[in-house]
Amino acid sequence: MEVEILARIQFAFTVAFHYIYPPLSIGIGLLLVIFESLYLKTGNKDYEVLTRFWIKIFAITFGIGVATGIIMEFEFGTNWAVYSKYVGDIFGSALAAEGLFAFGLESTFLGVLLFGYNRVKPWVHLISTIGVFFGSLFSAVWIVVANSWQQTPAGYHIVGEGLNARAEVTDFWAMVFNPSSIDRLIHTWQGSFLAGAFLVLSVHAYYIRKNKFVEISKKAFKIALIVATVVSFSQLLSGHSSADGVAVNQPAKLAAMEGHFEKNAPADLYLVGWVDKESQEVTGLKIPGGLSFLVHQDFKQPIKGLNSFPIEDRPSQVNAIFQFYHIMIAIGMFLIGLTLYASFLWWKGKLFDTKWILWIFSFSVILPQIANQVGWFAAEMGRQPWVVYGHLRTSQAFSQEVSSNQIVFSLILFTLIYSLLLVLFLYSLNKKIKHGPYDKLSEEPVAYKSF
Repeated sequence: MEVEILARIQFAFTVAFHYIYPPLSIGIGLLLVIFESLYLKTGNKDYEVLTRFWIKIFAITFGIGVATGIIMEFEFGTNWAVYSKYVGDIFGSALAAEGLFAFGLESTFLGVLLFGYNRVKPWVHLISTIGVFFGSLFSAVWIVVANSWQQTPAGYHIVGEGLNARAEVTDFWAMVFNPSSIDRLIHTWQGSFLAGAFLVLSVHAYYIRKNKFVEISKKAFKIALIVATVVSFSQLLSGHSSADGVAVNQPAKLAAMEGHFEKNAPADLYLVGWVDKESQEVTGLKIPGGLSFLVHQDFKQPIKGLNSFPIEDRPSQVNAIFQFYHIMIAIGMFLIGLTLYASFLWWKGKLFDTKWILWIFSFSVILPQIANQVGWFAAEMGRQPWVVYGHLRTSQAFSQEVSSNQIVFSLILFTLIYSLLLVLFLYSLNKKIKHGPYDKLSEEPVAYKSF
């Protein structure tokens, strides 16, 4: 297998595994802030217990997220040396900002949460919880900014030529606020909030089904349901805004997402389908002119198709991009329907008596994770053949001295190590869940000590 393909597979694997954990941290962080705030406002010990319980789970996700994230920075140098040289000034600025404003903030305040809970006043603990949450948010900011710059470069100039070319920042804030960064950041945050909220929903739905920790679980479930309902709806807005941005800045990607080949014709919107690249046809259920309407508010307005671009400048894996994109949308719509119906049952006073929906919530934790993963797959594959859109091709960006055997060996090694980490994560998570939210398996919360 070619070195380029192997390098892409390895990086995709490590990124996908890493991306299990940061969204959980961000989403759990938001719920922690809500639980802690409610405790300070109401004095209800149940919210303190929930805070302490979910801090432990947050720490697990944070630790594995950090460990797996570091690996990717080494991969930039080993497998993508040309790319690293090209974007070093851009990525250096973003990653330095992440270290200063995100990781430092998050890890410092997490230390207070884990080791100083009984040594500080409640308001100090709330500030620490907010600090952890904002640290996780800021971490996403700089990573998404760096990635968005690759999608829609801005605030730079190119120095040198050929393999010696590199991008230098000329306007830091133009680089940060590049044309796609805000839309993609908001959408990423929302996906993360859903990942964390659905983990909370899953765990406490399990408790309610098992008739364990019922009253405290009902409180947690209701709060997480509110978050999930609001966020799932708001994703419609950010998703639409992101798609509008793609239509302007990366029209080939938009065409691939809907399997649209004609050069300049109205584009259909497919609900489900299958793309035959050779015949340039899509078989499936569609809304005629639907994509044209979403982009231009006119069913007959033309959309640039893949045939508008040279073969070497358009994405090659059109059906894969199409499927990943539509899986993300399908999951998003299902989550909207699920949370709305659950909210309706709550309003009717039947939510916790409807066992089948609690079963669905128990296993729905996987859905935001899948949606987050396939969304990134669609975005990254849709950018091809460019690693920096319009400037640096993926075929030029990998390390020229690395052999396919070396990448295969490291990929096998990473697979073994990451499998072990996944088992460790699931074991630790299951252990915490089986133990329950109360220390000493008591129905009485631990006393809150302060000075």
